[in-house]
Amino acid sequence: MQQQIQFITAPDGVSLAVATFGSGPPLIIVPGWISHLEMDLASAPNHEMYQRLSERNTVILYDKRGTGLSDRDVTDYSPDANLADLDAIINGLGLKGVTLLGYSQGGPISIAYSVQHPENVHTLIIYGSYHDGTTAYFKDLVDGFVSLIRHDWQGIGATAMLEMFAPGVPAEMRVFAAEYMRQSANAEGAAATLQSLFDFKVTELLPRVSVPTLVLHRKGDKTCPFVQGREMAAKIKGARFVALEGDIHVIGLGDVEPLISAIESFLGGGEGAPSSDVREGLQTILFTDMVDSTATTQRLGDESAQDLLRAHNTVVRDALRTFGGTEIKHTGDGIMATFPSASRAINCALGIQFGVALHNGANATDLQVRVGLNAGEPIAEERDLFGTSVQMAARICGEAQRGQVLVSNVVRELAAGKGFEFADAGEAELKGYDAPVRLYAASRPA
Repeated sequence: MQQQIQFITAPDGVSLAVATFGSGPPLIIVPGWISHLEMDLASAPNHEMYQRLSERNTVILYDKRGTGLSDRDVTDYSPDANLADLDAIINGLGLKGVTLLGYSQGGPISIAYSVQHPENVHTLIIYGSYHDGTTAYFKDLVDGFVSLIRHDWQGIGATAMLEMFAPGVPAEMRVFAAEYMRQSANAEGAAATLQSLFDFKVTELLPRVSVPTLVLHRKGDKTCPFVQGREMAAKIKGARFVALEGDIHVIGLGDVEPLISAIESFLGGGEGAPSSDVREGLQTILFTDMVDSTATTQRLGDESAQDLLRAHNTVVRDALRTFGGTEIKHTGDGIMATFPSASRAINCALGIQFGVALHNGANATDLQVRVGLNAGEPIAEERDLFGTSVQMAARICGEAQRGQVLVSNVVRELAAGKGFEFADAGEAELKGYDAPVRLYAASRPA
């Protein structure tokens, strides 16, 4: 894994160092306090984490203004300057549909950017961060830390910070981490960046986040309060929250496997960031339908039937967030969604049926859902999709049995070799189609 470093100029003339490696959809890691691109991959834990993330994504790292390889002779560390820097990087690299992974101080930067530029962001991941900088555990100690940094950055100034960021790490890692900090910024840059922490407050922006969001937070984080992560997830509509064990704030230290697994699951196996836009081009179309919804309403009554519909919506939307699908519309008794790949759509459909089974528990007759999939190039108009491929997906859904995932042959062929099993469901006479259409029931190997 070899990173390519280039420099992009911010609107105020500051030169920003940017590194890229890997291949696939763009994943920008918005850094926390201070960083250094040349040293990032020198740490074995960091190297492993970035290696995993870069297997299915183009990972983009950058040093914030005043740190690392970026210009250090700066005076403006404000939220506005940091937002302008991120925008300059995204535009300078010609990116669209990025995943932002905001770490620590990078969290509020990423949140604010996704609200200001939702057209550029498909997915948002927040780790070990906060929505209100004035709530930092060490706010009453910041003057002391700043004094230590400014007067003895090469000595105790750097090592003191480790007690918050990485308590309990082995001695050799403490030595590397302290040197990493010293190389990442001079004393004034480290102090100014630390003080700017309190200027970042995005509490009021949280309800305005409109992209799929994952919030990750270690329970014992000694830098950013765990409650901040919970509050962010609660205030961002539809956000998924994953509580991680441990007390280490640094993203690449401690037990990183649960963190990486959660990210990979959220991104749907890394096949691409989920789209938030209705688009044309080849895509896989998914329809869900609640089986016998009219009869269920008559049997249970309006209120109980509505509870089932809400349960259906929750199950489907949770799966869409996990596997990166785009909800196009609610159809009354179901949901229509699209995916950039057939395998991701099938995984989502199977995930929906698993979620339904979990909801039902022992009472297997409560919620019954069928799912149909087709692939093609629909016509996009007025935030909806039209055309033969959409109509066939809806017809296939209507042919499916309760609990079944039924797909067209084109979906089966697109997902060949991806680990699914396809049972021949025979030919179906679909309304509006002259010739019978062969369908297949998708499943995972037993």
